[in-house]
Amino acid sequence: MTLVDFDPGDVRLETDVLPVLQELRPHLTPESFATVYDRGYPQGLRFTAVYDEDGRCVGVAGWRIVATTNALLKLYVDDLITTEADRSRGIGRMLLASLIDRACDAGCRVVDLDSGVHRPDAHRFYMREGLTISSFHFARSLT
Repeated sequence: MTLVDFDPGDVRLETDVLPVLQELRPHLTPESFATVYDRGYPQGLRFTAVYDEDGRCVGVAGWRIVATTNALLKLYVDDLITTEADRSRGIGRMLLASLIDRACDAGCRVVDLDSGVHRPDAHRFYMREGLTISSFHFARSLT
């Protein structure tokens, strides 16, 4: 398995990364995804993918390093997705471990993510990997 980082404009973002992201974020289109990455990249948004031995993209992480008053510096995970067909092969663990390494190298105090309340399988994975439920996340839709 191989980890690959992407800059905006890389054609693999649409051909390889987007189909994996759409398993969790079905509302994304090629246009909206490109716009989000163009806007998010200057803010620190990055995408890392896992490719299997056959050259298929089987997992994706969207992440950023953020300065906050709470943690001072943290790595926030926007997305952590393994394709449904490739779960339980260590792909999510590999992605998360690489993000933890990046966070440590950058001097972050924490790796942080939100996970929808309707995703108990993801919650079991995160807890198995040593993440804890540390807070409630509140949101208000503006649409």
